[in-house]
Amino acid sequence: MRSRDEADRAEFHRFFKQHHRELARLAYLMLGDPDAADDLAADALAAAWHRWDRVRDADQPLAYVRRMVVNLSSSRIRTLVRERDKFSLLGASTDEHTYGPDVSAVVDVRAALQRLPERKRACVVLRLAFDLSEQETARVLGISVGTVKSQTSRGVAELEKLLRGHGDAVEEIITRAAQGDEQPKEDT
Repeated sequence: MRSRDEADRAEFHRFFKQHHRELARLAYLMLGDPDAADDLAADALAAAWHRWDRVRDADQPLAYVRRMVVNLSSSRIRTLVRERDKFSLLGASTDEHTYGPDVSAVVDVRAALQRLPERKRACVVLRLAFDLSEQETARVLGISVGTVKSQTSRGVAELEKLLRGHGDAVEEIITRAAQGDEQPKEDT
């Protein structure tokens, strides 16, 4: 029994080291806040550890945990929207913050991504920033391939409208933003 526990810990530790940064980046692109993204990735990985038998036995363990990150992000966004609505009822306002030195295109992409509905944002981020196939994205989000295609297409079209005036294609800007300097902290 003890050797099995040690084997599980070692296997999970390898999974963690291999995928933590990518999961934190996914959370970052979904939330737009590096600290919240790092916390969310840690929460998803902690939940994955508690369900490690189920995660490990999944067809695609990484897709399983990506789905956890997307679901936690959606929940966090809903909470933030409810909190913002309460603040606005009280007459308070929220400020937009940027963290660290950003180029204007990255800032604009972040703001534009935050304006997309959650499912479109998830499809665009997974397809363009993480370069997942339509099938992989569908599996991560638990939706059909057709939905991935339509949501990605509509999301990119909305981003193009929001980002009109930038010389680069939306796909290139999103890829640069995903690989930009301002990313969640690397695990130590």
